[in-house]
Amino acid sequence: MNQVLPSSLLLKVITPRELLVETEVQEVALPGLDGYLGILPGHRPLLTALGEGKITYRKDGQEESFPIQGGYAEILPDKVLVFTESGQDETEQSTEG
Repeated sequence: MNQVLPSSLLLKVITPRELLVETEVQEVALPGLDGYLGILPGHRPLLTALGEGKITYRKDGQEESFPIQGGYAEILPDKVLVFTESGQDETEQSTEG
C-alpha cells in the first residue's frame, strides 16, 4: 500500500453571506465540540460539528486565525470545507450593534 499523500489542503470557509477563505494551507485547527481538531493533508474523511472558537491555519510558514460561532466541517484528504453562520466581520457587527 504505497499511497501518495497530498502536500497541502484546500481550505474553504463559507457563510450564508460570503466566502471567507479559499486558499491552500499546510494545516488547519478547528474548534470541535470536544476540543480542537488538528487537520493535516491526507486526513481520513470526517464530517463534524464545530463549536465556538478560532479556526487557525498555516500557509507559507505564516499562521492566521479568525473566530467562528460554530457550524460544520467536511474534512477530506485534500480539502477542508467549513460551513459556519458567522465569521469575524459578522461577529464584530453583532457586538457593535
